[in-house]
Amino acid sequence: MKAEFGELKEKYGEIRLFPESIDDLWHLEHLISPGDLVSGTTFRSVETAPDKIRPEKAEKRPVRLGLRVERVEFSSQGIRLRLSGIIEQGVDVGSYHTINVETENEISVIKQWRPMDFERIDRAVKSSVYGVIHIITLEEGEAELFRLRQFGPESVLALSSSSGKGAETDLRSVFFGQLLSLLAEITGPCILAGPGFVKEDFLTFARGKKNPVVERAMVVETRRIGRGAVGELIGNGALDRLIGDLQLSREVRYMDEVLKRIAQDGPVAYGIREVAEAVEFGAAEQLLVADSLLRDPEIAELIEDAEARKAGIVVLSGNFEPGERLSALGGVAALLRYRITKQVRG
Repeated sequence: MKAEFGELKEKYGEIRLFPESIDDLWHLEHLISPGDLVSGTTFRSVETAPDKIRPEKAEKRPVRLGLRVERVEFSSQGIRLRLSGIIEQGVDVGSYHTINVETENEISVIKQWRPMDFERIDRAVKSSVYGVIHIITLEEGEAELFRLRQFGPESVLALSSSSGKGAETDLRSVFFGQLLSLLAEITGPCILAGPGFVKEDFLTFARGKKNPVVERAMVVETRRIGRGAVGELIGNGALDRLIGDLQLSREVRYMDEVLKRIAQDGPVAYGIREVAEAVEFGAAEQLLVADSLLRDPEIAELIEDAEARKAGIVVLSGNFEPGERLSALGGVAALLRYRITKQVRG
């Protein structure tokens, strides 16, 4: 993501945003809310003069419009963001329209920005520098490739071979060769993960084939392969060592701490009622919110109250395991500065 900041007065004003990837479109889904004024280039039907051969028809032409947003829809399959609302700037003012935002499009957003919005923009801009991280999980005869999106791990391909075991060296080399050919289009950082020594053997094979991406891969020991291995290496800080403070790693650490404190009856609150009370008492140090609740008016007010009391805000993706765990607790939790007794909560 690229961002150009206009003049902001008391955090209200215009920011131009340039999404470069599907991750950036996902970020925009959470940055843009109903009531915001968004401007961008779109296609709008324009009537053309009739001729003697064809009846009058409408032709779609590119125009720049400003919408007062009513609905925001993100599609990772279609790789686009749909912004729908009433036209306030440009042609056909007062009409309803939808702007389809895709990668490489530019949009302008005018709104009251929150601290968590600036943090998200900063994270999106920084992630563009590193490129997409790929994780290859390996054991004998089994491999799976994940693309690590900002909203969670995305499975790209899986390869299985019943002949990758034991002393069948030739068959194992065939399996390694097939996997390496499937990884030919990978760019950016890469991690090899899994139990045992298969990943090291594959790395040696890749170096022998002069594969420039895999031969520079970080190797991480995990107990499992597949999605479980991805969760392990995020939780153990491997990604932090690779690119610094990654949001998914923070999500794992914070959610693990929430569950630990719940088990130990420690300083933690979960569920809207308990968390709201903790925020009101000034006890909340970190507020965790599921991204699916961000547009809930009650949650929006809770976030504002928490920010006013200097609490940190962490938004968890519902497409990743920590966010799923948080949703099971009501979608909101807080790590507290001190324990609130049950008498106070009641």
